[in-house]
Amino acid sequence: MTNRLGDVYRRRYEKILVPIASNLEKFLEEYLHGRPRIDRISVRAKTPTSFLKKAMKEEHGKREYDDPLGEIQDQIGARVIVFYTSDVRPTSQRLRRYFRHIEMSNKEPKSEKEFGYFGKHFILALPDDVIPKRIKLTEAPKVFELQVRTLFQHAWSEAEHDLGYKPRRKLTKMEKRKFAFTAAQSWGADRIFQDLHDVLKKRGK
Repeated sequence: MTNRLGDVYRRRYEKILVPIASNLEKFLEEYLHGRPRIDRISVRAKTPTSFLKKAMKEEHGKREYDDPLGEIQDQIGARVIVFYTSDVRPTSQRLRRYFRHIEMSNKEPKSEKEFGYFGKHFILALPDDVIPKRIKLTEAPKVFELQVRTLFQHAWSEAEHDLGYKPRRKLTKMEKRKFAFTAAQSWGADRIFQDLHDVLKKRGK
């Protein structure tokens, strides 16, 4: 099953997902053009390796996805990286004016005593506008994932994902503390730059 699913997805990745991701990135850049303090916009198709890894995930001895091609919602993933925490909400609101939103979640640590990843995640309906004419609408995914997060949230998440996401070995206490420390530093940097932005903006009036 794994080999067959991998072959099917590889063709889907090359022929359908990559062209749609490219069009969606251009569309988002045009739609958000002129919005203040957006650092970057990126859209990518989920690689075959990442897709298969997610498709084969099990919980309590049972596969999480009965139909991975139909159920995995982030086969196309978009990110909008903004400067400050105060930019997340208006940018998200602007996006929701055009895209039909299916799900929304605020990612943050479970406890106020913990530090970790923060960000706003959406599952949005994929608009027909970004699907190349040569691709049948029935062949394209129905939704895509979009994340809005700050520069510091993004930097910490990328490094944490690379170093600590499902590590091959269990982290030591010291390594866990180091991850927690960097998460706290990232959270603090976001707050300090937001405060500086607010103070300087008020002073400039």
